[in-house]
Amino acid sequence: MAPQIYRLPLSDVGAPIPVGSGTFISLPCPYETYILRFEISSVSLVSRGGTLWCNVPPGNIEFDREKFYAHKICPEFHASCHIDITISKPGAFAFYLTYFPVNTFLAPLSTTKSVSARYHFTVAPRFSFDTEPLPLDALSIQSVVSKWLGPFDTWDDKLRKIKSKGYNMVHFTPLQYRGESNSPYSIYDQLAFDPEIFKNGEEDIIKLVDNMHNNHRLLSMTDVVWNHTANNSTWLRDHPEAGYSVKTAPHLQAAYELDDALLAFSRSLRSLGLPTNLATVDDLLQIMDGIKIHVLGAVRLWEFYVIDVKSVTEKVVEAFYSPDTRVTPAPDDLSFDDLCTYVKDRTARRFNRLGERFRKTLDPPAFAGILKSILPMDVDEERVRAEAIKIIDEINLALYREYDDDAGEILEQLYNRIKYIRLDDNGPKAGEITARSPLADTYFTRIQHNGETIGLANNGWIWNGNPMVDFASANSKAYLRREVIAWGDCVKMRYGRSPEDSPYLWDHMRKYTELCAKYFRAFRIDNCHSTPLHVGEYLLDCARKVRPDLYVVAELFTGSEDMDKLFVERLGINSLIREAMQAWSVSELSRLVHRHGGYPVGSLTESHLSTDQLVRSSQVHALFMDCTHDNETPAQKRTVEDTLPNAALVAMCACATGSVLGYDECYPHLLDIVNEKRLYTFDNGLGQIKKVLNDVHENTGKLGAEEMHVHHEGNYITVHRVNQRRGKGWFLIAHTKFDDGHSDQKLGPVILQGTFAKSMLSSGLVKKAEYKNSDTFLTGIPVEVVDLQPPTVTFDSTRNQTEIVLPDHFPPGSITLIRTWIPSAEESVDDFVVSGAVDAVQGLDLIDLNVVLFRCDGEERDSSNGRDGVYVVPNFGPLVYAGLQGFMSPFMTIIATNDLAHPLCEHLRQGQWALDYVRNRLDKYSGKFPNIQLLVAWFDSRFNAIRKVPSFLLPRYFAMVLQTAYEACRARAIELLRGDFSASHLYFQSLLMCSVQMVGLVNSTSLYPAKQVQCMAAGLPHFSHDFMRCWGRDVFISLRGLLIVPGRFDEAKLHILAFASTLKHGMIPNLLDAGRRPRYNSRDSVWWFLQTIQEYMNLVPDGGMILHEPVKRRFPLDDTYVEHDDPIAYSYSTSLLDLIQEILQRHAEGLHFREHNAGVQLDMQMKDEGFNIDVAVDWETGLIFGGNQWNCGTWMDKMGESERAGNKGHPGTPRDGAAIEISGLLKSTLRWINKLHEQGIYPYDSVTTAGGTKNVKFKDWEALIQANFERCYYVPLDPANDNQFVINKACVNRRGIYKDLFRSGKEYEDYELRPNFAVAMTVAPELFDPEKAIGAIAIADATIRGPIGMATLDPSDLNYRPYYINSEDSTDFKTAKGRNYHQGPEWAWCTGYFLRAFLYFDLLRKATDIERLETLQQIHLRLQGHRRWIDDSPWAGIAELTNKNGELCNDSSPTQAWSAATLLDLYKDIQLAFSLD
Repeated sequence: MAPQIYRLPLSDVGAPIPVGSGTFISLPCPYETYILRFEISSVSLVSRGGTLWCNVPPGNIEFDREKFYAHKICPEFHASCHIDITISKPGAFAFYLTYFPVNTFLAPLSTTKSVSARYHFTVAPRFSFDTEPLPLDALSIQSVVSKWLGPFDTWDDKLRKIKSKGYNMVHFTPLQYRGESNSPYSIYDQLAFDPEIFKNGEEDIIKLVDNMHNNHRLLSMTDVVWNHTANNSTWLRDHPEAGYSVKTAPHLQAAYELDDALLAFSRSLRSLGLPTNLATVDDLLQIMDGIKIHVLGAVRLWEFYVIDVKSVTEKVVEAFYSPDTRVTPAPDDLSFDDLCTYVKDRTARRFNRLGERFRKTLDPPAFAGILKSILPMDVDEERVRAEAIKIIDEINLALYREYDDDAGEILEQLYNRIKYIRLDDNGPKAGEITARSPLADTYFTRIQHNGETIGLANNGWIWNGNPMVDFASANSKAYLRREVIAWGDCVKMRYGRSPEDSPYLWDHMRKYTELCAKYFRAFRIDNCHSTPLHVGEYLLDCARKVRPDLYVVAELFTGSEDMDKLFVERLGINSLIREAMQAWSVSELSRLVHRHGGYPVGSLTESHLSTDQLVRSSQVHALFMDCTHDNETPAQKRTVEDTLPNAALVAMCACATGSVLGYDECYPHLLDIVNEKRLYTFDNGLGQIKKVLNDVHENTGKLGAEEMHVHHEGNYITVHRVNQRRGKGWFLIAHTKFDDGHSDQKLGPVILQGTFAKSMLSSGLVKKAEYKNSDTFLTGIPVEVVDLQPPTVTFDSTRNQTEIVLPDHFPPGSITLIRTWIPSAEESVDDFVVSGAVDAVQGLDLIDLNVVLFRCDGEERDSSNGRDGVYVVPNFGPLVYAGLQGFMSPFMTIIATNDLAHPLCEHLRQGQWALDYVRNRLDKYSGKFPNIQLLVAWFDSRFNAIRKVPSFLLPRYFAMVLQTAYEACRARAIELLRGDFSASHLYFQSLLMCSVQMVGLVNSTSLYPAKQVQCMAAGLPHFSHDFMRCWGRDVFISLRGLLIVPGRFDEAKLHILAFASTLKHGMIPNLLDAGRRPRYNSRDSVWWFLQTIQEYMNLVPDGGMILHEPVKRRFPLDDTYVEHDDPIAYSYSTSLLDLIQEILQRHAEGLHFREHNAGVQLDMQMKDEGFNIDVAVDWETGLIFGGNQWNCGTWMDKMGESERAGNKGHPGTPRDGAAIEISGLLKSTLRWINKLHEQGIYPYDSVTTAGGTKNVKFKDWEALIQANFERCYYVPLDPANDNQFVINKACVNRRGIYKDLFRSGKEYEDYELRPNFAVAMTVAPELFDPEKAIGAIAIADATIRGPIGMATLDPSDLNYRPYYINSEDSTDFKTAKGRNYHQGPEWAWCTGYFLRAFLYFDLLRKATDIERLETLQQIHLRLQGHRRWIDDSPWAGIAELTNKNGELCNDSSPTQAWSAATLLDLYKDIQLAFSLD
């Protein structure tokens, strides 16, 4: 069986793009080896010289965090690059990329590689018993303090009792030799286990863990303590460099002396007449006054902050008169303050940190040099001394302020801490101040080393401290400012930056960590947020070498999700500890349960369609504790009765769960982990009910039940946890008791749709008596778990629902647990609904698929005589398509974000109308499209299978069915297109699907008046049916990309011959109208038509045969207008070859006619002159001229429509004269037929001019254009070269470009920069000087290229109006009624031609494969917007146009044929240029 593949797409700069809204990437346990597949989009920005470096080791090589393995990126333009990495071991891994960055266009290639950020992912550890996997979500963990378990020979019985409560892992506080405080977290010797408990040392530990695993099926976890050691650790005496002392951290000198002074003051209280027993705040205030005098004053703490005025002054005076001191001129006119700043900036020394007294100083010679520049040469010594003192005093002023601020903080911190310790009711009430209980926490442990006393900084914590700052380092003054809440029994470890900084400590802690990993399956990192990240990484790497499947948990107090992310990713933390007892209200508890409970029921997060799954981001996995060992119990914070509902709610969550020993036993208060000496008892409390809860948790976790619904109502919380594939679950009703107030709240009946239920347990926790203290044992509050009357559970078959009614007596502190199952949602249903689709669509052709997948509202109504349209979702609106794409567009977003609140999901929960619509719609089509019948039957069977599922699951199942069918249809479409596109990347496939989207059968129009065949829409929904669907220009700009590139050769030929049949006046129609009433007003359409025939011959196998195809003519040769059903219509035929000659001959003679049926009945906007069509060849240049100022015969064809603004009948862009794209298309056609003539295929070699006066050879005509093109169109960069070109300097707006027109009716319009030149460059590149061409491309790239389209006018042009609003009927002549359609808005199809020109001319200047690859990267960079657009657009296409800078234009057609087609043209050009198969 092929391994599972998890796909992780990377962005253009190498960043991971997982699905989902989480922030972490956590991969599943590798019980079986799987593949992590990095997907790098085609020739992304990281592809040139690109390498992905990942530290997942291949094979059995040992993991090394800093050993990254190279995976070369192999760029392909049409397909994504895949890098597969085998995942067989758990751990914390990272990857990054190196590559040559893409420079700006025309800049030299970069030669220095860039390095991406480092990205992280974790792979979860594996647990099992007897080969049965135990997922992390199935863990139930009991925390115990080992010293309270008693003698080791009694542990087996206690472990059995822990197991009897249903736990499967035991978390031990550190089992090492404890220090003098007896705290488990103050370890005396990290390499020795507690000798009081483990008489046989490691032998007992081996016995312990083996017994746990083999006899009790219990896994083991231990704390690891890396930040500190016990203050009496013997090894510290030999290696004091492992701690922070004045020697290793001289910045602590002031803090150390302050601590000494506080201890001395504490011992002197009685002799100073100050109280030693603090009874009131007044007593404390006396103490504080004494501190000011006898501590801060006596220590002279300010000397650590300021400059020694006397000493420095004398040295400056001496230097002033030294002949070696050079004058340092100070800037003129400095104020005194500025002078002092100037002196400090240039002479300050050792200001970087605190240290010894008067560490801060000024450099005497430098200071004296400045004084020399501002004092007279003959100044006396006293004047120098006075000036120096004055400046030093000013500099010291800020330093004294710093001291004052710190002194104030010191006093504030001391006051608050002493008050808490000795006066506050919630404090420990420490009693009399003595030598053993000093006034303030001691910040330093004093040890003897080689006869010397060394003070080592004690560890602790800081309120809201930045975990990334070591508070004992020179970057912090926390010890001096007394901000640390110190642990006097723990010395803080000083690791430094690497093992070289403290070799013994690193080695010692490595051995300790490896010892723990040798025996324990899991670590809890104590004080994790204060662990230096590089230390944690090193030690965990050492641990994972010993135990690769190490489970790592931690409690982080960073206060920041970003900081949490940093620790989790770098350390590979598998679970973060969270606690239910932290909830201050029922609402907050409900929120915590919801947060850690799993996905919502009915989630759309699963992939059922293949072995490939997208990597999904998530929140950090939780170890959700009902109560931890360092927090208060329910009896303290709430009530003892709340112990049961709180525990039950935690057990229902889809994460690891846990509890401290004593919680289940209802211990009355938080235990003192340092001073408590009594031993555990087990016989009170929740008893067997905890086993039931833990068993439910373990079993649901093993079965992968990840979905949950949480509901909060008053003091009730209900939780329904469901296995989404099996339909089985558990329903909990918990009646919480946060206080002793009497609650008479009743929970109304609970309804479970489509769900069967059976009550399994109904219990309450009752307090039986007051707590009685024991001097020898830890005991709980006397409680009893009582059985309650179970709820009434009734299934109503008519409504397909279960009703749950609680009994009248269901007091606070009660729970009821109910087993649920959904017969209609069993695993077999899941498997069935996603099966068989491939077979069901196998008979569909591309026209069938157009029906199944697409059809906008206009097409749908056209096909149903107006009866049926697209589906309308309440509170969302109409879908854009009636076919599957209409539903899948919103579903793609819903699935990616699991947005169950989306109106479509809500609509599906309310009823099954959408199912009926999908099925019935296709059934209606199946008569005309019989191939669909098998798919209708498939939908029938799948929908019938899910119609009985509860309404809350219907969105999930409907999405599964539709996604299955949709993916099968897409795959079928890609399969039907000629050419192996199955391996192409999704963006390219999505462009190909636009071919299916745009070509279909509609009732109201066709390519022929009496024969219904498929035809291409110009765009949707604006051009979907009737006479507006099929446009000559649009069809032939689109045909290469949408029909020839995808291999739809027959349909391409069909369109060519159909339009050929309508040739009239030497033109093909602009609007075809199925050949019924074609309109001939576009003088460029015929040239696009001829270009397409050329492309057909070049790209289609045996494409030249089309020239000999007979074409039945719609109109007689004399251009007489006849109706389509007139006997003359289609009564004679010519070959396509002869028809081409007719086009060329008619243009050579000149076209002069008035449109048939001219007037308002044809075009109500156009002025009368606009109906006159005139086209002629200028035989001086060979160029074709045409049009007038009252019509618009090219693609920029917007006619003014506003009477209010006065622009009605005034074209926005008449573009009369010789349009550059027509000139290029003409040249391309002449080049083509000349080649055909040379090959003996084309029999004609010339045309005659008007009246037959002159015979012009095609070769001569082509040469004439070649000779004149640049002279007529190019605007040179250097005005000095204007005489070589046809230039009117007065009209030039921008140089280095190609004119848009030649000799138009408004000469300034010739010189406008528009995107049309790129068409000529693409079809006739030989017309352009390559250097001039690439320069013009660069200018256009910088000025008119937008994210999606090309601006249709230079932004510097006075007529530039980039916002198209067709409904605007203002008085603005230029924009009213959208007259600015082509005066700045950015058209997408032009980008395709621009990039095709870019490709051709950029490759001309590239010699090597590396350089040519950079061209593809530049193009890829310019397609980023298109990739996002087609992914995000519900229309699954590329829009007609956008407003400025890619802004959405609401009046644009949201998907346009030529917008996608010209991008497919580009891909074809790349394939040809690089000889890609």
